[in-house]
Amino acid sequence: MTNSVAADYWGTASEAEVLTFELAGETFAFDAVIVQEILDLLPETAVPGARAFVGSVINFRGKVIPLADIRLAFGMEATEPTIESRIVVIELEIEGEPTLIGVRTDKVHEVTTLDRTASEPPPSVGMRWRPDFIHCLVKRGQDFIIVPNMQAIFASRNEH
Repeated sequence: MTNSVAADYWGTASEAEVLTFELAGETFAFDAVIVQEILDLLPETAVPGARAFVGSVINFRGKVIPLADIRLAFGMEATEPTIESRIVVIELEIEGEPTLIGVRTDKVHEVTTLDRTASEPPPSVGMRWRPDFIHCLVKRGQDFIIVPNMQAIFASRNEH
């Protein structure tokens, strides 16, 4: 049995350990199981002709990996990096292959546990983002944490 890294992204346990991070003032979370490392910003190499969403690559431990700005997938404006900006390296299964991807974030918050019973699918109307790009929303206190569906985001980008 292969470890399908993010096939069932949210898992089946009652709680999920996640890494929370910020993009354009919104709190997002990756399942901790897919997170490989958190890096300070690294030199980027632009890839001519690549989509803006994955328009550059970085050197991660001697490997060239794509650097994604999921802000662009969600239709947010690209922003200049700050001293708090980080790259979160995740591993996704894309086209059957484990693939390392760097994801640019505005700020990494914490590793925490979210209660799956507090999660709900994104509403089909009233969302400013494509609902298929969001795995679920998790209520924590008065706020919602967005768990992005990275598989859907990368699959949609492969169609164009």
